[in-house]
Amino acid sequence: MSTLFTKIVKKEIPAYKVAENSQFLAFLDINPNTKGHVLCIPKKEIDKIWDLESDMYHELMLFTRCVALALEKTVPCKRVGMAVVGLEVPHAHVHLIPLNKMGDMDFSNKVEMSDEEFKELAASISSKVEL
Repeated sequence: MSTLFTKIVKKEIPAYKVAENSQFLAFLDINPNTKGHVLCIPKKEIDKIWDLESDMYHELMLFTRCVALALEKTVPCKRVGMAVVGLEVPHAHVHLIPLNKMGDMDFSNKVEMSDEEFKELAASISSKVEL
């Protein structure tokens, strides 16, 4: 079954597009964190950003950069933040969010962790990193 984003790519549902090329599409998030919140997606339906082929990933980042530079010129903000969450729609996507304060990046409530939990988790992840 097609994702919401694939339906946008196929023009089965409307979107507020801001940029497009043969491989990628950028459009305004209809549930924005801030004015100008944009989603950049590959047109090919791939669930997770880390599942993209290396070339496509790099090309998506270049496309996203172009959109971010345009966004900076259009929406008054201190920065354009970038986030990849991927829980809302099972289709790789990058959020570009104009930021004036850190709270502008807040997608949901935060959980609390103790200092020890943070340390244990960091050590566990670190032990599996292969550079």
